[in-house]
Amino acid sequence: MKKPKRSKANNLNPALALAIEEIKKVVKGQDDIVFLTLAALLAKGHILLEGPPGTGKTTLVIALSRVLGCSFKRIQFTSDMLPTDIIGTTIYDQNAERFVFKKGPIFHNIILADEINRATPRTQSALLEAMGEGQITVEGITYKLPRPFFVIATENPIDHFGTFPLPDSQLDRFIAMAVLQYPDKNAEFEILSDGFLRDKAEELTPILNPQRVIELQERALSVKVEQSLLNYILEIADASRKHKALLFGISTRGALSIMNLARAWAFIHNREFVVPDDIKKVSGFAIPHRIKVRDSTLSPTEVIDEILDSVPVPE
Repeated sequence: MKKPKRSKANNLNPALALAIEEIKKVVKGQDDIVFLTLAALLAKGHILLEGPPGTGKTTLVIALSRVLGCSFKRIQFTSDMLPTDIIGTTIYDQNAERFVFKKGPIFHNIILADEINRATPRTQSALLEAMGEGQITVEGITYKLPRPFFVIATENPIDHFGTFPLPDSQLDRFIAMAVLQYPDKNAEFEILSDGFLRDKAEELTPILNPQRVIELQERALSVKVEQSLLNYILEIADASRKHKALLFGISTRGALSIMNLARAWAFIHNREFVVPDDIKKVSGFAIPHRIKVRDSTLSPTEVIDEILDSVPVPE
């Protein structure tokens, strides 16, 4: 008698398995991107997604917000957008005879900052405090943002007309960056068979809720990292700073991002401890947007592969 095949869901954390399976109903052939986006959320970070139009970025975000039971807002960035269009502004209330703060669209759990590089640097910087501190300050008054707070920003790498590159300080706020590729033929066949998946994403069943997500974040960040693996991360960071092909390597925040992202990746895959493969896997997402390559003949991915190959893996 043949043994039944083990379900892929059995390799996942039971607290997340149902949510992941629900998301995968509308996000086809992008398993690593689904895991990475969840890992960024669980690590209390933010993620930058890059890819040509039509690769499912918006569908992924809608599906994630529905399944997590979190409030969601899409902000379409444009060149004429002002910071107040994002965070809100103070207006005069005639009935109350005083100035009151009118909250902007940023006051939601999950924010899709669509085509973020179309906004001016001044407007982009309006997200800095929100992403770093989970709050905004207007006229000296601080307003806490809802928890969890998760920004998913997108960029179109093809159309550079009318865009403003994100400054390094803004890029460093993203715990991870991923490039969405076109799905393979099997996944694309499923997409064509299922029809317009964005509408279906809005009808997915909520599996979690904001309070549950916060609890899972705390559990993910308590995943154990052995001292030898902390040293491994530090060696990777040091190697990036010394690599001849780079103008500069990753910062201390970058090293922290690798550690916390590896914790979340291990948690998703139902482990209470980080292994070297977790660190190697997430390094490909936590490092590229934090380094600058001198020689255009080398891509950030190739440099990262060289760095990972040069640093001994702890036993």
